[in-house]
Amino acid sequence: MRKALRWLLALTVLIGTLSTAGAATAAQPEATSTSAAAGTDIKDRLLAIPGMSLIEEKPYTGYRFFVLNYTQPVDHRHPSKGTFQQRITVLHKDTSRPTVFYTGGYNVSTTPSRREPTQIVDGNQISMEYRYFTPSRPAPADWSKLDIWQAASDQHRIFKALKPVYGAKWLSTGGSKGGMTATYYERFYPRDMDGVVAYVAPNDVVNDEDSAYDRFFTQVGTEECREKLNAVQREALVRREPLEQKYAAYAADNGYTFDTIGSLDRAYEATVLDYVWGFWQYSLLADCETIPADAAHATDDAIWTSVDTISGFSAYTDQGLETYTPYYYQAGTQLGAPTIHFPYIEKKYISYGYQPPRNFVPRSIPMKFQASAMRDVDSWVRHHANQMLFVYGENDPWGAEPFRLGAGARDSYVFTAPGMNHGANVAGLKAEQKALATARILKWAGVASEQVQSDPSAAKPLAKFDARLDKRDVEREPALRP
Repeated sequence: MRKALRWLLALTVLIGTLSTAGAATAAQPEATSTSAAAGTDIKDRLLAIPGMSLIEEKPYTGYRFFVLNYTQPVDHRHPSKGTFQQRITVLHKDTSRPTVFYTGGYNVSTTPSRREPTQIVDGNQISMEYRYFTPSRPAPADWSKLDIWQAASDQHRIFKALKPVYGAKWLSTGGSKGGMTATYYERFYPRDMDGVVAYVAPNDVVNDEDSAYDRFFTQVGTEECREKLNAVQREALVRREPLEQKYAAYAADNGYTFDTIGSLDRAYEATVLDYVWGFWQYSLLADCETIPADAAHATDDAIWTSVDTISGFSAYTDQGLETYTPYYYQAGTQLGAPTIHFPYIEKKYISYGYQPPRNFVPRSIPMKFQASAMRDVDSWVRHHANQMLFVYGENDPWGAEPFRLGAGARDSYVFTAPGMNHGANVAGLKAEQKALATARILKWAGVASEQVQSDPSAAKPLAKFDARLDKRDVEREPALRP
């Protein structure tokens, strides 16, 4: 959501932090591949679902992992008007275990991985690729059918197809845009899931009112760190001419073009203006040591390298934007996008400011903003949230406009992990909140022991931590977006 963010600052997505998820309390058995009732191999049961087809199966100890296609209508209101193939993955543990429904809001990974709630409940995991991210895109693409209700209806239909196979409790989850997706799914289909765990989910209720972000950047971290970052960002604009020459050579060497955004100059400024936001989204306060300490006397290469490392000069090229066209389209039609200001940079150095999502989507795709979409979701969460957990990072810019709970919310929580960034998770919460969040997740999934139900401090993840399966690093995108 940030207007070009850039959007900040993602994806991306998602979840995870630099901390590990805690000690195990139960050993992991081998995956159960058959149904006790039907005596049928899980692959056969999945492929017996109408519209389901196998792309590949990959081995992983203790699980079965499938990459699948599922036939979806382009328009859930008019199912007869065309279909497309949507990729999903199934990390199968046992049909008697709870199931976690995950999406990052972008492409789905075809490598076995386990989200934090999946480890906590020791369950199965269904992961969905968000519609219109290739290859899960209709051809030709009717972009008017890319909205939050259609995407929620994708999830609803997948859930209905898989619930007869995985009959225990279900939780939905996602980080950043995926956390938003889990929230929207709950808003439109509140009877599907038994609980929701939404990580670092931005909530841009009023698209044109972004003062919360400006306040955030005057308070985050330490004054010393803020001043270092501001100085490098300003210096990159002061040295625009020589650094744009470097950018032109970089683009030529890599075959990059700038037709969508309009010019190399626009792309350069957009990348530089992402710099401070990008640092706080992906880095920790300790990483301030890597920022040039005396920007005014740093070399051009030092300024370039710092901006490129954090913002990525490929982000606003045609090639960098193409993959994320669906995101920018949604930011410019429903999700909204933050705009921030730069009072420490003289106006003469800023030509465009934060550019709107429209600048990052090909002009051949029409866009019209729907201001009511986020107001509707925000109101629903405040008054109707039930068994929902929102987790934010203290130093994550996207948390400046969080979801909030009102008097109508039931058994729902908003927690903030101290010092954490866009990778904040339950493991990074303060001890009391971590225990409570873990206990509620176990309860919602139907696997909380009597001890945990009476004493939340006893709550711990049920599955052993797996360094490959439970990687907790922040998932970086080549551009800044949620």
